[in-house]
Amino acid sequence: MTHTRKLIWLCLLLTPLLLGAYALVEPYWLRVRQVTIADADVPAGFDGLRIAFLADIHCGPYFSPERVADVVELTNSLRPDLILLGGDYVHAGPQYIAKCFAELEELHAPLGVYGVLGNHDHWQGPWTVRREMDRLGFGQLDNRALWIQRGTSRIKLGGVGDVWEDVQTPQPTVHDVGEGDFVILVSHNPDFAEELTTDLVDVMLSGHTHGGQVTLFGLWAPATCSRYGQKYRGGVVQADHTTVVVSNGIGTVGLPVRFFARPEVVLVTLRRR
Repeated sequence: MTHTRKLIWLCLLLTPLLLGAYALVEPYWLRVRQVTIADADVPAGFDGLRIAFLADIHCGPYFSPERVADVVELTNSLRPDLILLGGDYVHAGPQYIAKCFAELEELHAPLGVYGVLGNHDHWQGPWTVRREMDRLGFGQLDNRALWIQRGTSRIKLGGVGDVWEDVQTPQPTVHDVGEGDFVILVSHNPDFAEELTTDLVDVMLSGHTHGGQVTLFGLWAPATCSRYGQKYRGGVVQADHTTVVVSNGIGTVGLPVRFFARPEVVLVTLRRR
């Protein structure tokens, strides 16, 4: 066998091993993805508002409370004005709920911390998750809403229940808003964007898809857990009635691997256009 052929065979043998090793490392390569939402409805008092969005932590056998603490430290270092949680706090056992929220307790933002539940939270114990959120003073947004005040300006913040395991009632979010109000909706599953029939929601924040978790070099994912294929796999997506920001999430489900779908904390900055 010639030297060139040996080199080719060596590359063929090593490449799958290197790619496999990378897939095991990427879940630890947490990034901050910055998204700017520029809209004429953003009131002057909220121009420059920074929102940290955390989704799909999946604290469990593959994502330890120590790693949750690292996520919290990173999030606080961004100095967000508001923190929103997109659900799926735990994975593979209700025993992880208290451990996860013991670390999330350290999240701090002047305008508060609010969140919804995801499908995994319903599977592991929604009553326990809600009890922990109440204990920490985290506002629950499942089919609820409130006005967030900053000086003389305000925006509407609401959420809906999980698409797989709950009902979705956006009326509390939109019933008292006008065309000139800025409205944020949190839905664990981005598929709910297809159910919206109103243009009153300016931006929707979602997770659930994990960016595909394992992709073909970031171009396509064989599984997104979405009825709409690749549309809501990740990033900023323009739906018919709103703009959807879909996070890749933080943890993993199934095997603890990611491939060209890096875990992320999303930092959304509002700008008055």
